[in-house]
Amino acid sequence: MNTVLPHPTPAHATTGELTFGVRGLHCASCVNTLERKLREHQAVSTAIINLATETGFVRFDTRELNDSDIFNLVAHAGYTPVELAGAAAASDEDLLSQRNWFIFSLSAALPIMITMGNHGNHAVMQLNLLLATVIQFSAGLLFYRGAWSALKNRTANMDVLVALGTSAAYFYSLATYYGLFGTHQGVFFETSAMLIAFIRLGKYLEARARGKAGDALKKLLHLQADKAILVTESGEEAVPASVIRVGDVVLVRAGEIIPVDGTVIQGGGAVNESMITGEALPVLKSVGDTVAGATLSTNGFLYIKATRIGEATLLSQIITMVRNAQGDKAPIQKFADTVSAWFVPVVMLLSALTFIYWYSFHASGFLTAFRFAISVLVIACPCAMGLATPTAIMVGSGIALGRGILVKRGSALEVISKISLLFLDKTGTITKGTPEMTDLVPVARSIDPLKLLECLATAEAYSTHPLAQAAVAAAHEAGVAPGEVEEFEERGGFGITCSYGGCSLAVGNERLMEEQGISLAPLAKKTAALTGAGKSLVYVAADNSLVGVAAFADSLRDGSREAIARLRSLGITTCMITGDHATSAERIAEQAGVDRFEAEVLPERKLAVVKEYQSRGLIVGMVGDGINDAPALAQADVGIAIGAGTDVAKETGDIVLIRSELLDVVRAITIGRETLRKIRQNLFWALCYNILGIPVAAGLLSRYGVTLKPEYAGLAMAFSSVSVVVNSLLLKKINKTL
Repeated sequence: MNTVLPHPTPAHATTGELTFGVRGLHCASCVNTLERKLREHQAVSTAIINLATETGFVRFDTRELNDSDIFNLVAHAGYTPVELAGAAAASDEDLLSQRNWFIFSLSAALPIMITMGNHGNHAVMQLNLLLATVIQFSAGLLFYRGAWSALKNRTANMDVLVALGTSAAYFYSLATYYGLFGTHQGVFFETSAMLIAFIRLGKYLEARARGKAGDALKKLLHLQADKAILVTESGEEAVPASVIRVGDVVLVRAGEIIPVDGTVIQGGGAVNESMITGEALPVLKSVGDTVAGATLSTNGFLYIKATRIGEATLLSQIITMVRNAQGDKAPIQKFADTVSAWFVPVVMLLSALTFIYWYSFHASGFLTAFRFAISVLVIACPCAMGLATPTAIMVGSGIALGRGILVKRGSALEVISKISLLFLDKTGTITKGTPEMTDLVPVARSIDPLKLLECLATAEAYSTHPLAQAAVAAAHEAGVAPGEVEEFEERGGFGITCSYGGCSLAVGNERLMEEQGISLAPLAKKTAALTGAGKSLVYVAADNSLVGVAAFADSLRDGSREAIARLRSLGITTCMITGDHATSAERIAEQAGVDRFEAEVLPERKLAVVKEYQSRGLIVGMVGDGINDAPALAQADVGIAIGAGTDVAKETGDIVLIRSELLDVVRAITIGRETLRKIRQNLFWALCYNILGIPVAAGLLSRYGVTLKPEYAGLAMAFSSVSVVVNSLLLKKINKTL
């Protein structure tokens, strides 16, 4: 099988590319601001900022800019650029910092909440003032910095509104405490304190998600071989893999990782290419065949001439596909960016208009106008709307985790509820991923099947080949124990020869039988049928005579057929996608009951297929377990990784099925749909709360005797937040139906 991918076209000599880490990104508005600032420079042609991984990618004209200049542009925009090599360490530090700030702010805010009704106690009020002040100017300092950075760039992000809301609540309470507005009864330090604690919790959860997002690329990089055996005229020499150049010859023995993409020029053996194809069975390689770096030689020896190294290798291209897919922006994110950009200015404008209305047109005095303006800011604080989505997602994620479904990207629960097409990898996802012996056919009725199985297992007992291990497992289940052999020899790409009980055995493929001069004609009709069913064959010969054949195939996972049937009942179209050949794929597709399938698909084709259906306006999901699935998992609107699969697949996927049960996909979709329903309910009530609450806070109903003091506006804001959380907690009822 040819595993060569097209080599990417090199950039023009004057075009430079820089990938770097970024610190100080607080929301989608920050991303838009930094991208806009970078693109304002005429030498920058492309600027992509990835909030999830906190990284930036810039393509620029090297005649006008260098790497240091790019870093200066980022710093001038109010953010901190970081060398990519140190980005991981900085991300870990940020996660620890966010966790500590949340614990600190919550610990300091709880005493204020507990004593919030005891305003008559001077000692309690002093304590609350002290705690609120500490929270406001320590844990809350982050929002002041973010707001200042946004305002300098002539934008308004959520930090601006958080800073305004908490500041309004805090400074009004501070002024009231010192008697500037009359009595101490209007103090509501708990509003600013708890708001900061809640948002700090969100920052911590966001930092955790960001840390996980970049692990997939790290796992891929770790697959690369760090050593190679270079073959020269003077002999063999162990060298770092990085020194290999195109045209060099390397030796790869059984059990070693192939260090480069290349062509076999001598030797032969089996290579585990599951990284590329996802298939468990090793592929036989001989002179003239191509091999890919980071794949594993399982037996034999290979002399390989390097054809591609470094960033040109297949593994590096897969890494690039994963990075590009993760960097793409979803349309819903752009919509959220637009909403967040307008929300803050509108609330600020309403607060200002409220002050002007009462102070200028009603001559109500400064304090009355100020109180109404503060009430608008406090009641419109984004706590309820900000909690509407994350609380529902947190509860939904908790329910999913209890069912063995790990949700890595919170928004995946929303996206998975909308999918209309689900791609399913075959090997390891629909099927078990390991071969099993399905047929054992003696050449004649006079041959005892158990004796045939004993000969097969005896010869295969000393081999690590997956088919050999499957044969031994089948013998164990049948109560047949392998015997002791002599003159054992295993030849890569052929099979095994040995002596057992005074009889010479040859167990292997058709090539071995041909070499031994053994006719396969007696089983030709049967083997044709087995091969046509997509099964792998191992022949058994004794004393130069064919005695039988064993057939092996991958089998369906328990629950696969039921899961696919239930997916269809949910209105979701299923498509199996695999690197296996068409005959085997068709057999599994029929057994599983999928709507359609695509076979002989390489990683870039899987990615292309996902993009094709997305371009038609479909919400696409992808379920996979292998490294070869990583690009498609990242590109799909929601990637679902099998827990028993590779680390790369699990890190790339948005959702991981810990128990590796396909039925958990159905459960995840059910949880996602219920979570989305709760999000919509929360947003509806939060919106209604603002539509109804802001006019009351602004005093528009005062002629009817209905007003809302700032302290009551703070309580109303807290109540709206509690109602959203309680509504989200009701999501737990679906546990009974999963």
